[in-house]
Parts: sequence; structure tokens; C-alpha cells
Amino acid sequence: MPVNRNALIRYRTIDQCLQNRFKKWTLDDLIDACSDALYEYQGIDTGVSRRTTQADIEMMRSNKLGYKAPIVVVDKKYYTYSDKNYSITNSPLNQQDMKVLGEVSSLLKQFKGFNHFTDLNEMVSKLEDKIYTQKTQSSPVIDFEKNDNLKGLEWIEVIRKAIVARKTICITYQSFKAREASTFCFSGYLLKEYRNRWFVLGMQHKRNAHIMNLALDRIQAVAEHEEPYRENRTLNLTTYYNDCIGVTKTPGQRDSEVIFWIDAANAPYVLTKPLHHTQKLLSEDESGKIFSIKVILNFELERELLGFGSKMRVLGPRVLVKQIKKQLKATLENYTEIKEKI
Repeated sequence: MPVNRNALIRYRTIDQCLQNRFKKWTLDDLIDACSDALYEYQGIDTGVSRRTTQADIEMMRSNKLGYKAPIVVVDKKYYTYSDKNYSITNSPLNQQDMKVLGEVSSLLKQFKGFNHFTDLNEMVSKLEDKIYTQKTQSSPVIDFEKNDNLKGLEWIEVIRKAIVARKTICITYQSFKAREASTFCFSGYLLKEYRNRWFVLGMQHKRNAHIMNLALDRIQAVAEHEEPYRENRTLNLTTYYNDCIGVTKTPGQRDSEVIFWIDAANAPYVLTKPLHHTQKLLSEDESGKIFSIKVILNFELERELLGFGSKMRVLGPRVLVKQIKKQLKATLENYTEIKEKI
């Protein structure tokens, strides 16, 4: 019997709930989550019945859809996966899944070529390559950049929904520098991806409330909170990161004109893939080319420039030149210490 779209939404919602092991899920919790998902995606506000949710759980447990989900009941009340690493998204795609993916791909392809949907081109290529490899059981023909060990992806949809609904969330977070995790209320404004890592920009609720940028891979738990959501009244989210390489930025921080020289052999790489959309070619000769970009001075910028090694020389501003020299000196000392030990 074909699985309809509403059922797929419910299965995916139950799966996302049971993957979140920081909360104990009763049947009523799963019913509420499925009802909310159907309202959000399909506009259905009649809710989901107890019988339907129980039938969904049994369907997921069975092999009819290829899931064989290890759903167990703990303390005769709470639903969870016996295998903490299980997800129906790791299961092979069945015929119904393939049909739905094909329909989605066909729909998206209609928008390819439109200026407003240029970002869809890569998405459609990824989707069609996945469909091709699944149908033919062959190797993919496109190898996109990916990180199979990336953490924090499970929070993207949770946080996205909170931002759309303007809901405060309670986050348990531990930065790389912190000795232990802390928990605080947070109003999210924008999800941002940079080099396969995800971040959320928003406001932490404290007396000295301030804008924060949190890495999703450092989040340990997310839960809704009743505290009123704090609206963004100061940041233009559409342009906030326009003057920035990466995500490290303080509101009100001003950009600087960064000038750098690239040798002749590597200049074509910078021409075809600019470091930033503000990049300009200032001058050139036989030895190389001089470019400029207008960006915030931050850690990610330094890392980008240092990645060129001896092929690049930063010419300005003076504070950045000084910082790059400091980093290169420390790098050279690291190699000097190794030589002395040998």
C-alpha cells in the first residue's frame, strides 16, 4: 500500500524525536510533535489521533518500509531507540521514497536557471545523483564535499522551527574553551553554514543580553522555553555576513580594506575563485597580481590568507600585516623546535 506524504512526515517526525535522547518521549509527546509537523508542512490543524501514531510506530518497527526501527518502551511509558545511532534516514530507500524523490527532483528542475533560484542547481544535482546511484546500485558520478563525522546537524531543524515560530529555546552549550557546559535561554535569528559547519546567530537572555554566534556541534541539548522571544530589532540579517569571511563578527564592527599580493602562478586561482565578493584587481606585473577585499578582520580571514603560505604577501592594513607576521613567526618556531629535537 503506497505511503502518502502525511505518513512520511509523521515517520520522519517520530524519528527526529526518538533521536533526541535528551528528552523522554511519551506517546502523547509524539502525537503532539506529529500534529505540529503536519500543521507546519501541510496546514492540517485537525491533529493526529492516538491510534494513528501507534500504527505509525508499528509500521516503522516492521520491515514493510525497510525501516525495522528498534523502537522500545522504557519504564512502560517512554519511547526511544534501543540503538542510539539508529535513524530511518540511514535505511535504504524504498520504492515509495524513490517516487517521492523523483517528484521533488522534477519540481525543482523547473526552477533551474532562474536567477532567484541559482542555489537550487547544486541541490538538484545532489538529489539526481542520489536517485541515480540508488536506482542503478552503482557508484556516484559526483563527489560533493562532505563530512560524515559532522556533529550538530540534528539541531538544524529544531532551531529553524524555533526561529520561524519566534520561540525561545533553552540551550545547553559547551564551547571549546569552557571546562563545563552551561544552560541559557536563547532567541535564534539566523542559521549560517561555513565550511560544512553550522552556526546559529541570536541573542542570549541575560541582564546584559548580547548577540551570540553558537556552533551547532557544541550544543548538547535544545528545548523550548516559555520565556518571551526577544525580537531582532538591530541586525539586517540579509546583509549581516556580507562583509565577513566566516562567522566571527561583532555587531557594529567595521570592515577594512585588505590588500594582498599573489604570485603569478597562483593568481589565476584567486581570479577564478575570489576570496570575497568585494575582491578587486588593483595592479599586476610579471611577478604577480595585487588584490583588495573589504572585510571584517577576524580569525577566519587570517586562516584563509595563511593558507596560501609563501605564495601570498599581505600588504595592508598594518594591524593585519603585524598579526600575519606573528602567526608565521610562531609557525617557523614550531618547525625549529622539531629540528632541534631530531
